[in-house]
Amino acid sequence: MTVVLAGVGADSTNLGALAPLYDDGRFEYVPIPEKTRETTESETLGSWELRADDGTAADLTTRITPQPVHDGTETVAGDALASWPLHHDPNFEALTYGEHRTSGYVSRLRALEPGDVVGFYAGLRRPGGDRAHRYLIGYFTVDEVLVVGPDTPRAERQAILAAHPDNAHAKRAQNGDLYLEKPVVIVDGREPGGLFEREPIRLSEYYVRDGNERPQYYLREEIADEWNVRAGGANMMFKPAYRCALSADAFRELVGTPDA
Repeated sequence: MTVVLAGVGADSTNLGALAPLYDDGRFEYVPIPEKTRETTESETLGSWELRADDGTAADLTTRITPQPVHDGTETVAGDALASWPLHHDPNFEALTYGEHRTSGYVSRLRALEPGDVVGFYAGLRRPGGDRAHRYLIGYFTVDEVLVVGPDTPRAERQAILAAHPDNAHAKRAQNGDLYLEKPVVIVDGREPGGLFEREPIRLSEYYVRDGNERPQYYLREEIADEWNVRAGGANMMFKPAYRCALSADAFRELVGTPDA
């Protein structure tokens, strides 16, 4: 049995800000801004309402520089910012997740089997200005894993994408052609699973490691030990995909269920 932890959500590199973690344990999940307007996604920065505060995701920032708009040199702000679509991935309501990152993500996700777990972590910051950290914000149990790519016969590729209308990667596919023509892993989920209501689980530490001159984010040693992390490394600066060798039941016993 396997658990894969995937780094998701808006952060300083794509939104220019981190989602807040409030003093009462509630927090915001904000998907990253989409890299293109060519998507059927209806959720935008201006429509995505915050769960525990007034306002929307657009209120967390003043400008974004999405890729590949003018090779990342165009700034989107004002009314255009509010109307910019989100890359709603993972979709905790529909329990679907897609991924095309090749830095360990595609290979580890495609190896998941029904009954395994995919967990999601994101950077969160307390409004008071305390150090930001990476937190587990939710998960779902794997129901099915599909891989679709440019080499998949067009009719089959179109059928798979059409069968996943809530998946962000299917939403930005154009006439069955995948964004950037990259292979995509689609993970269909089932319960138990969902977004935590409050008390996300901190995964990171921030310190100067032996041999380094500057502090960086690292996976907490107690998490690595208790969750039996086997792949992904210790450095958390670039949201690695972690593979944990423990059962879904053992994982749920450690972290609880989203509705608890």
